[in-house]
Amino acid sequence: MGQVRARAIGCGHYLPERVVTNEELARRIDTSDEWIRTRTGIRRRHIAAEGEKTSDLAIAAARAALANAGLTASSLDALVVATATPDQTFPSTATRVQYGIGMPNGFAFDIQAVCAGFIYALANANGLILSGQAKRVMVIGAETFSRILDWDDRSTCVLFGDGAGAVILEAAEGTGTAADRAVLATCLHSDGAHNRILYVSGGPSTTGLAGHLRMEGKEVFRHAVVKLAEVAEEVMAKAGVEGGELDWMVPHQANLRIIESTAKKAGLPMSKVVVTVQDHGNTSAASIPLALSTAVADGRIKPGHLLLMEGIGGGLAWGSALLRW
Repeated sequence: MGQVRARAIGCGHYLPERVVTNEELARRIDTSDEWIRTRTGIRRRHIAAEGEKTSDLAIAAARAALANAGLTASSLDALVVATATPDQTFPSTATRVQYGIGMPNGFAFDIQAVCAGFIYALANANGLILSGQAKRVMVIGAETFSRILDWDDRSTCVLFGDGAGAVILEAAEGTGTAADRAVLATCLHSDGAHNRILYVSGGPSTTGLAGHLRMEGKEVFRHAVVKLAEVAEEVMAKAGVEGGELDWMVPHQANLRIIESTAKKAGLPMSKVVVTVQDHGNTSAASIPLALSTAVADGRIKPGHLLLMEGIGGGLAWGSALLRW
């Protein structure tokens, strides 16, 4: 007798048209291309146009994923959007996306775990499928972080960009082993004691305003390297696989130095790491599905490849997922 697993059957992404280079930022604030590149690896980022909302980015990514899978929105049972930059306080951005793609049935909701949001959303979608609540679920990470940046703070405004990525999961019969083409394991963690090192200075019940992103970069770096290495080991142990079996690591694209340190601790060469931070910057919950979709589109990730995905963000919240594509 087989076991129900959540299999990835399609993906897609969307980036706003406007590209902002390091050189352009250097004309606006006290920074330079060299300063940004040597500290982060970022060369450029995409910025949403005036009036372009998080839901607009998510809808475009969702349509791309549906086309990639050869499906229509009416075939979806559920839609989960991971975002820290919703269109409105309520209703959820997911319901706007549901309507925007023409999904007449099922249900939609948001998840907020900042840069770990896609992993949290993927874990929830996996649970919906394993429990029988849904048979086909779209998971989207979408952000317009440019709307919450302090453009006078050179330590943060150079780091982030806007974008969206989507993955479709479908119930499929598997063997219950690591050979299945499916979500093999997920691990989630959070620790609210570290709120102060990465947060937004506003909200409905505090200032009544959206606020701006604030970050203690060195502290975030320190926690990221340790916690991501630990959660990578945890998820592999949970699935019963070794690091040498991985085909790709698809990490949260926050900072090239964090990615390199995490890969080194996992014993992976950078040739097995999908890196898009140089072109996209940190797109928070969108960064992992954006990187995943980019690597699928250019042929690096192929059916049967074993992927390790991981991310950490404000909260602190962090997690990992092991997926055989």
